[in-house]
Parts: sequence; structure tokens; C-alpha cells
Amino acid sequence: MAEFDYRGRDAAGELVTGALEATSERAAADTLIRRGVTPLAIQLRSEEQEERTSWSLFDEKITLDDLIVFTRQMYSLTKAGIPLLRAIEGLAENSSKRRMRTVLADVVDQLERGRELSVALSAHPHVFPRLLVAVVHVGENTGQLEEAFEQLSAYLAKEQDTRKQVKSALRYPMFIVSALVIAMFILNIWVIPTFARMFEQFNAELPLPTRILIGVSDFFVTWWPLMIIAIAAALFGIKRFKESETGRLRWDRWKTRIPIFGDIVLRSLLSRFSRSFAVMLRAGVPLTQSLHLVADAVDNYWMHDRIEDMRRTIEKGEGLTRAAQSTQLFTPLVMQMISVGEETGRVDELLNEVADYYEREVDYDLKSLTARIEPIMLVLVAIMVAIMALGIFTPMWDMMDAYKGR
Repeated sequence: MAEFDYRGRDAAGELVTGALEATSERAAADTLIRRGVTPLAIQLRSEEQEERTSWSLFDEKITLDDLIVFTRQMYSLTKAGIPLLRAIEGLAENSSKRRMRTVLADVVDQLERGRELSVALSAHPHVFPRLLVAVVHVGENTGQLEEAFEQLSAYLAKEQDTRKQVKSALRYPMFIVSALVIAMFILNIWVIPTFARMFEQFNAELPLPTRILIGVSDFFVTWWPLMIIAIAAALFGIKRFKESETGRLRWDRWKTRIPIFGDIVLRSLLSRFSRSFAVMLRAGVPLTQSLHLVADAVDNYWMHDRIEDMRRTIEKGEGLTRAAQSTQLFTPLVMQMISVGEETGRVDELLNEVADYYEREVDYDLKSLTARIEPIMLVLVAIMVAIMALGIFTPMWDMMDAYKGR
């Protein structure tokens, strides 16, 4: 359905403006007439109007923290009985980010022209995710907008906690790996050449480890500009590969199979799926539509395809349990919980239990991640130190022995 801006007069002769969705201008006119509005002008709303803030404000990103603040404030304001238009106007004036102020001001403008809140939010897909818009839409239709914002606030807060835990757990290994790479470049470009010149003065036969180190160092010194270009080209190629349809699918699948990290990524995805699916069902969104929206919410193309397979299986007449079992993603314990939830009509409650189960697993794995990575990091550092010691100090010891023999 297309969206139209209109201008007309109501039964009292007052000028009214607004926007509505219809299949054509004629259908829009019929809708206005049924509402008691005599249309004066009807104009198709263009994509440029829909996304007018996206191009001018693309440099400022709306983060998950901003969405959490927005949903919490909307919950508090709607719970206090403040009118929707007045609440969003207040948030637009007090927001700390220029982009959020502009977006909310546009939402206010659309509400003043008669559009629903969910429609106004959906006009900014780069700010408000589809899951948020869908839950707000259901809250509007059921008269439970306050509860919708409460559910969204809790869901986004848990999502933020999981992301922070993952970043915290990865900070140590990333620091060690970065330090090793920097140390390798410093040693090969500045340190080893100094020892190589010293060894040349003694005109002694060098052991194999030393010759290898000097050869690698010469390569670094001679070709370091080309190496930087090659690394940049490789990173650009990987980025382009990840942006392709096949590359996205393979990359997201590979992330769930990485040694040590793969299980954590998979459990985190399953937790996100279960939590968002429970939010959608609790809000009253139909089962197949919920799965379609949740497939986008998990932010993983491989998982997206699995969830879409679940949706297609259900559309063929199968139950949720059989559809979930066909994906081979869930453990027998989780499958049993889903089955019980389907039988008792409490799928949303059991899915929340599933999400809690996976979150506990992820939390435990993240806490023990550092303990599992530390031995690997120590082994890598030890190997690097051993190679340097054998390559640099062995010929020095041989030279000292030869000198003493004289």
C-alpha cells in the first residue's frame, strides 16, 4: 500500500490535513469521504519525503542506549497519562542527540497530520528497528501501548547487557593479539636489523633460526609498504565479501563455528531469538509474522534463514515444536520446554525461560572465557620469545665461545 498526504474539509467546514495508506488516490479519496472529510488535494508521499532525515543526518548514529532511554521514557510518560503527542514533543526537545531530536520532531509532525505512532516510527527504519515498530503497532491496536514500551525497554536492556558482556570478555584477547602484532613489526623493522649488522661484522656462520629471522626481517624492511597495501586490500576484500549475499551467509555461519567463541555466539543468538520471539507473542503478534520479524532482529543471516524455515514449516500446517526441531538448533531440554509451552498455551512464558537459560549459559561461558584464553595467549607469547631467543642469542653465545677459545 502507498502513502498519501491529503488536504480537505471536515463536516464543520474546517480545513484538515493528514496522511493515510491506500492502494490508489481513488481509494484514498473514498476513505476520506467515509470519514466525513471532503478531499481537496491528495498527493502520493515520495520516498524522498519518507527518508528526508536519513541523508542529512547519516553521520550521527542512534545507539541501543538511545533506544533504551527512549522506550523507558515513553513507558513512564504513557503510564503517567501524558498525551502521546505532548510526550514525544517533550522528548524531542530534551534529547541530547541532534539526530534523535530531528527524528522525533518529524514523528510529532506526522502525528499531528493524523498518522499512527507505529507508521510515523516506521518512516525511520535506520533509527527504529522493525521489531520495535511491530510491538508499538500491536500496543496501539490493543490499547496497551504502555505495556508495549515496558516490554521493549526490558528486551533492549537485556540485549545491551549481553553485548557489554561479550565486549568485556573479548577485550583481553584482542589486546594481547594487537600487542603481539605491533611487537612483531617493531622487532622485524628496527631490532633484528641491528643484530644482523652486528653479526655481519664477525663474518661467522649463522644458525638456521637466525638466518630465518634475518630473512623475515629483510622482507619486512624491504616490502613493508606493499604489506600495508596488501593488508588494506585484504580487509577491503573481506568487507566486500561480507556484504555479498553468499558472503554474509558464510560469514555468519562461520561465526557460530569458531573454536572457543562459536558456542558463545550461537547461544547468544538463540537467547536473542527466544527473548524477541517471546516479546512478539506476548504483544499479540501472529505466530508467522512474529517469526518473520524476529528473523531480522537476530542480526545473523544464517540464523535468519533457519528462522524463515521455521516460519515456512508452520505455514504448511506443522506445529511450533516440529518446526523448531527441524532446524536442529535447540537442545533436547529447550525443545521440551517449547513443547510444553505449545501444549499449555504459554509459549511466551516458556520462551522467556529458554532465553534465561541461554543467557545463564552465555554468562558462565563469558566468565570462564578469559581462563580458557590465557593459556593460549601464554603459549603464543612463549613461542615468540623462544624463536627470538634462539635466533638472536644462539649466535651470540657461539661467538663468545669462539672468542674464549682463542
